[in-house]
Amino acid sequence: MSDSAAKPRPEFRNIGISQLMAYRLPLAGKISILHRASGALLFFCLPGLIALFAMSFTTEAGFKDMSSIVGHPAVKLILLALIWGYLHHFCCGIRYLVLDMHIGLSKQEAAKSAGIVLGVSLALTLVFGLKLFGAW
Repeated sequence: MSDSAAKPRPEFRNIGISQLMAYRLPLAGKISILHRASGALLFFCLPGLIALFAMSFTTEAGFKDMSSIVGHPAVKLILLALIWGYLHHFCCGIRYLVLDMHIGLSKQEAAKSAGIVLGVSLALTLVFGLKLFGAW
C-alpha cells in the first residue's frame, strides 16, 4: 500500500517586530547593505559634487568660492562620508567580482572577505580623512 496519508503542512506565521529586532545579520549581509547604501549616497550626492567641480573650473573667483565652501569643517565631514562611500563601494564591488568568479563562496571565506572589505575601506578612509583635515 502506498503511504498516501496527508502529512501535516508546515505552519508559517508572520514575523513580529520583536523577532526582527533579535535577528543578527552576518557580516557579509551587513556589508551588502552598506554596499547598497554607499551606492545610493554617491548617486544622490553626485549633482552637488558636479556643481562644486564646475564652480572650481569656471573662474578664479569660483575656485576661491569653492575652496572656502570645502574648507568648512561641516563640509569636510560630508566629504569624508562621501569618501568612505566611494571607497567602500569600490572595495565591495571588487569583492563581488571575485565572488562572481566563484572564488570564496564558502561561509567562512565570505565572512573573511567581508571583514577584509570593511577593514580596507575604513583604513583607506582614515588615510584620506587625515589628508583632508590637514594632518600632513
